[in-house]
Amino acid sequence: MKGSDYYRNGFTMEHTEDIFEGYGVEISLAHEDDFLKVKETLTRIGVSSRVEKKLYQSCHILHKRGRYVILHFKELLALDGLETDTSESDIGRRNTIVKLLTEWGLLTPLTDKYKDNQLSIAQLKIIPYKEKKEWELIPKYHIGK
Repeated sequence: MKGSDYYRNGFTMEHTEDIFEGYGVEISLAHEDDFLKVKETLTRIGVSSRVEKKLYQSCHILHKRGRYVILHFKELLALDGLETDTSESDIGRRNTIVKLLTEWGLLTPLTDKYKDNQLSIAQLKIIPYKEKKEWELIPKYHIGK
């Protein structure tokens, strides 16, 4: 394997390939420490249980080779080579979350594709930071595991 190659899903790929293969919304951050702010904020946005105070995180921020991208957890599963059933609703949820993070000044999308398909804000649960300890925050994907 050459130094500029990497290994994924049983195949050796060159660095020139798009590592995200059309998944997610590529973004830029104003400051290096904004990564942790976005990462923490995403833990508090998702789909809640109707019975218990549980929130299932919808999206994650991924930093790879100097690029940042917001991905729905099902897109991360697909990038790992696993079979997934990503729906238009999942993509709409991701796009709506990108829109919110943009409005809050946490990131700048590098593409307009997030504007195409969005959900009503009512279809998301956003836990205020001060209420974080009252909820069980559950990621549906664990980056790096």
